[in-house]
Amino acid sequence: MRLRLISTIPVLLLLTLLIAGCRGMVSDKPPIHLNPNMDNQQKYKAQSAGKFFADGSAQRMPVPGTVMRGQLRADRAFYEGVSINGDTLTQNPLPITPELLARGKERYGIYCGMCHGVDGKGQGIVIQKGFVRPPDYHDPRVMGFSDGNIYNVITHGVRNMSSYAMQVPPEDRWAIVAHVRTLQGVTDSTKPPIPTTVASKPGDKR
Repeated sequence: MRLRLISTIPVLLLLTLLIAGCRGMVSDKPPIHLNPNMDNQQKYKAQSAGKFFADGSAQRMPVPGTVMRGQLRADRAFYEGVSINGDTLTQNPLPITPELLARGKERYGIYCGMCHGVDGKGQGIVIQKGFVRPPDYHDPRVMGFSDGNIYNVITHGVRNMSSYAMQVPPEDRWAIVAHVRTLQGVTDSTKPPIPTTVASKPGDKR
C-alpha cells in the first residue's frame, strides 16, 4: 500500500505541472463559467424600457423628500448664504478664528489670487497676461457687498468669473470670504465684518 502511494506521487506532480502550465495560454474558446448566474442575470439597464411598471419605465424616480446621504442642506445660511427668510446674509455665519482666516488665505491663494491678486487689488498674474481685470476689493462699492453676496459670487460666479461650487466646499467659501474681509482692512477677528444696510446682488454692476 505504501509502495503504491509512493509511486503515484510523481504522477500527481506531473499532472499539477501540466495544469499549471496551461495558465496564460491563448485560446479562442469561450471561458468556462462554473456558475454563470452572476454574469448572465436578468436585469434592467439604466434608462431602459420595462414591463413591470405601468409607465413602461424601468428606472424609477426617488421617493418625494428623498435626500442623498450627506446632502441634507437644511442650514440655508451656511449652504446658500441667505437667511431663513431668503434675505442675503450680511455677516459670515462661521466664527472668525485664526484657523478660519489661515484656511481662507490658503484657499484664496489657490483659487482667487491668480486673478484678484494676493492683495485683492485685481492685478493677479492672469490679468497681467491680458485677461479682463476684476474689481478692486477696496472699491467702496465692493466694500459694500455683504458676506452673503461674496459667498454667492464664489458659488455661482458672475460675468467673467465662473462658479467655484465644485472646487470649493461651502466651509472653504466662507473662509475665503473672511480672508477677503481681512484684505479689505477688517483685521480684528473679534469684530463682525463691515456692516451693510443694503445687500448688493451678485449680478449688480461692480
